[in-house]
Amino acid sequence: MPQPGADDSRLIQRPDAPTTARNHPARQRQPTTMKEQLEELEQFAIEVILDRRRGTRAGVLRFMLGRLSYVYRGIVWFRLFLYRNRIIRESNLGCLVVSIGNLTVGGTGKTPIVEKFARSLTEGGRRVAILSRGYKSVKPPVTERVKSRINGKTIHSPPRVVTDGKRILLDSKTAGDEPFMLASNLDDVAVVVDKDRVKAGKFAINEFKADTLLLDDGLQYLKLKHRLDIVLVDRYSPFGNEYLLPRGTLREPPRNIKRASYIFITKCNGEPNDELIERIRKHNRTAEIIECAHKPQYLENVVTRERISLDTLKGKYIGSICGIAVPESFEDGLKKLGAKIETRRRFTDHHRYTEKELLDFINRCINRDVDMIVTTEKDFVRFPHLPRMDVPIYFMRVEIAILSNQETWTECVNRICKPRPIVPARRFF
Repeated sequence: MPQPGADDSRLIQRPDAPTTARNHPARQRQPTTMKEQLEELEQFAIEVILDRRRGTRAGVLRFMLGRLSYVYRGIVWFRLFLYRNRIIRESNLGCLVVSIGNLTVGGTGKTPIVEKFARSLTEGGRRVAILSRGYKSVKPPVTERVKSRINGKTIHSPPRVVTDGKRILLDSKTAGDEPFMLASNLDDVAVVVDKDRVKAGKFAINEFKADTLLLDDGLQYLKLKHRLDIVLVDRYSPFGNEYLLPRGTLREPPRNIKRASYIFITKCNGEPNDELIERIRKHNRTAEIIECAHKPQYLENVVTRERISLDTLKGKYIGSICGIAVPESFEDGLKKLGAKIETRRRFTDHHRYTEKELLDFINRCINRDVDMIVTTEKDFVRFPHLPRMDVPIYFMRVEIAILSNQETWTECVNRICKPRPIVPARRFF
């Protein structure tokens, strides 16, 4: 697997490609900045965890991480025990809270499902606010944080409002890429970012009169009481590599899926999921299971915002660039649409691009004579402004399609939009 920022310019050997020294496989580029070194270390750790690295060093590291997984398992169990026995009590904001999360770290395609829920609930008459922690968003300045610690004070700042439902108020760097993407695609839905989502929920209720809170990535956030738990399971990697953190990608043991009210099997392709459903049923016999797919809709130019059909990709030589948890799924999707990936570049998940990185890739694509560059919508919101655009760049718009149990999806939305009234106890006197 390529290192962060590595490219593979020999994916397609075009007969008409210019015969220059750049056609030869590029030597691995050495990281030069602290950011690149950290991303290389992160990528190394991922490859060790996923058993893609061989050798004594990787084997010893896997052994050590495996021992730490037992400690992590105990911490997870003890934390759940404290909440389950009400030794620690969750906060109840007097508002409907729907959690959308997963058992694994990244890669299940959560953001499009959060968007679909928010849009459907808004159409059903609910006043929706999305609560996100804003992963890798900008924190208060280091000097301010250090000064507050020295003085023994805590920085009390209000939650960051990405959108009030009418206007986008923050950029992707300040908000985080996923909250910004949700804010860009949804109308009449507030998006609020704060690590303390109890505080964010109170703010959304007071400021935006929200009556429904969507807790983005909220399965493990037990501090706020959930009315419904929506759990996503990736069809191709349902329980990661079957190991708990830090040895694996599981946040909780698979049996904890029993907390789910609804289970969405994501990235389905129309083939039966009987074995996966049977395994899920061993841990949760009552949750409704809905199969869905991330369906590409169109390509959108990042500058002109012109939308073109996906059929445009057929037979085209393209450059692919992305920084997501599972880049293979994006690249495989491009190939299924008929594109020929001439050159690609992968970065770590949530990577924030620099102008130089993008211009270097554009120059490589010019040299390879590609027809266009394609990225994901999640990556696009992390692009800086570019001084030139010698090759057209498009992002692929993806939405969720329900493949099975459409009536269950409808019932789920109705259950939230039109909650059943509490039947009063019958009086006997």
